[in-house]
Amino acid sequence: MKDLEKVVIIPTYNEKENIVSIIDAVLSQEHQFHVLIIDDGSPDGTANIVRSLFPKYPGRLFLEERKGKLGLGTAYIHGFKWCLSRGYQFIFEMDADFSHNPKDLIRLYEACASGAGVSVGSRYIKQGAVENWPADRILLSKGASLYTRIITGMPVMDPTAGFVCYRREVLEKINLDNIHFIGYAFQIEMKFTAWKLGFTIQEVPITFIDRKLGASKMNKGIIKEGVLGVLKLRKYSLQADYKKNMSR
Repeated sequence: MKDLEKVVIIPTYNEKENIVSIIDAVLSQEHQFHVLIIDDGSPDGTANIVRSLFPKYPGRLFLEERKGKLGLGTAYIHGFKWCLSRGYQFIFEMDADFSHNPKDLIRLYEACASGAGVSVGSRYIKQGAVENWPADRILLSKGASLYTRIITGMPVMDPTAGFVCYRREVLEKINLDNIHFIGYAFQIEMKFTAWKLGFTIQEVPITFIDRKLGASKMNKGIIKEGVLGVLKLRKYSLQADYKKNMSR
């Protein structure tokens, strides 16, 4: 079942400027990746553009459509369940806007194929970098990462990163229905839960490049969820039945 080994989940909302290029870039990699687009009812026609590419990539490009903006976390959980039900062994998270370089997918895969349960494309380890972000955005992101490590104790330098590979057994073990957060804090909670359940997390240095086309989805509500979510995550993890509730 080598064809069902690697799948990249890309959530979208109004990504018509980027969607063709990102799909072409992922599916042109030497490794045989598949792509699953989770589109939240983009009014700009993103889903229709994806459908138009089906003849070009038969059996490698898939689309799940949802009605309205339901949150990043729920998009990924929908995608995780879809991928697990079809037998994929390595399941990736990736943005549509080229802030994550498709060429780095192979290095994330190699980290998990060599034994890591989760591999993270990290901006904040040696040789990692950020390009085209203003200084205040970098400070906010680094501050959020430090804050998360202090509160949770999780040994991950870039816990908010959204460029991730999971081995199948990690997502099978996590009770996805009990993941609490749907926005900024979702990325933290998934890594934290995997770590708490005993899986190894390996960070892989990447250069994160701010989007050139389309609009950022970051807003004050997402940041607030991240700040408060880390405190709630710490509280949840101290409960006696935490591991039981978060595992299957």
